[in-house]
Amino acid sequence: MGTFHTGKHELHGITVVVETEGEETFVGRCDDMDDEKVILLDVDVHRAGESEVSKEDYLRQAAQWGVFAKHRHLVVDRSKVTAVNRLGEL
Repeated sequence: MGTFHTGKHELHGITVVVETEGEETFVGRCDDMDDEKVILLDVDVHRAGESEVSKEDYLRQAAQWGVFAKHRHLVVDRSKVTAVNRLGEL
């Protein structure tokens, strides 16, 4: 019997924080990742300047309570990504 994880990135299925060079920070479940893109499922986005909550407070709350997904599926251009970390490691 096979598995759906074959050929997927090691973070497949893990909730991650994707930080970008811009104002966007994404929190979602990693589906896959390669040199060109990060594919996330059930994603929320924090945009600096659009929220009264700082990024640090947002991530602390996300780690404690989870996020309300605003996107079921989102692809982030890897060239804009500065870091990908497990949410639980922050």
